[in-house]
Amino acid sequence: MTEYGSQAMSARLKRVLMRRPGPSLMAADPARWHYGPTFDGRKAVDQYTEFARLVAASGTDILWLEDDNDGMADAMFTHDPSLMTDHGAIILCMGKPLRAGEPALHEAAYSKAGIPILGRVEAPGKVEGGDCVWVDGKTLAIGRGVRSNQSGIEQLAAMLAPHGIAVLGFDLPLWQGEEACLHLMSVISPLSDDLALVHAPLLPAAFYFLLKEKGIRLVVAPESEFAASSGLNLNVLPTAPCKVIMVDGFPLTRAAMEAAGCEVQVFAADALCIACEGGPTCLTRPVLRRDP
Repeated sequence: MTEYGSQAMSARLKRVLMRRPGPSLMAADPARWHYGPTFDGRKAVDQYTEFARLVAASGTDILWLEDDNDGMADAMFTHDPSLMTDHGAIILCMGKPLRAGEPALHEAAYSKAGIPILGRVEAPGKVEGGDCVWVDGKTLAIGRGVRSNQSGIEQLAAMLAPHGIAVLGFDLPLWQGEEACLHLMSVISPLSDDLALVHAPLLPAAFYFLLKEKGIRLVVAPESEFAASSGLNLNVLPTAPCKVIMVDGFPLTRAAMEAAGCEVQVFAADALCIACEGGPTCLTRPVLRRDP
């Protein structure tokens, strides 16, 4: 029986979909893809290799997508084109036009792995995985902003309602403009069922009160490191409750999580995550999360 299912953000990561960057990333035009000045394709590939080693060392089984020179430089950010549920995968519809071909890669991978497709978000609806946060197993929050819209949120709500799942939309600010990327997960990273790392100034107020109502404690990341990293200090990947992987270079954020009881591993990612606007969470699409 194929193992899949994930309606949690920090339960033990047992299976994950990842794409090894290769020729598409190394040939990418930084201006076209909105990559920063520290972008270096070869170095980014090397940094990704170290990140993948940390994921595998946690005991996670990796389902690999390969870069066959299809030109999809951002496809290494596998968190965005699909969403996993306990009832199958949902194929999403990308808000960034350059990424329009990526959902088909995910659908093909799930088909090959024997994972059912629960549904698909269709245009004009848009939802990216980075805007989706499981607050608990029956509550999915979605950020409504540049990358995800009301039509997409309504489509997801219709798919998930028969399974007793409430889908709630929360407005995001424009922040750095249409070309930049502010997802809901740009301002929150769950660390365990009742603990989350947040950037308080950009947290939607209604979402904040929902977290408070659910009894989720908040670790507030230092504003200076959020600004210095364009939010990537906040993008941390839980491989199990309170065990996370983060980008190196942000000691105050690391210390805040450690003070809250987290174990933190780091990897160098200036050419990969910082330059390409996507952190450890973005580089992974959880396929199976379960405790223990």
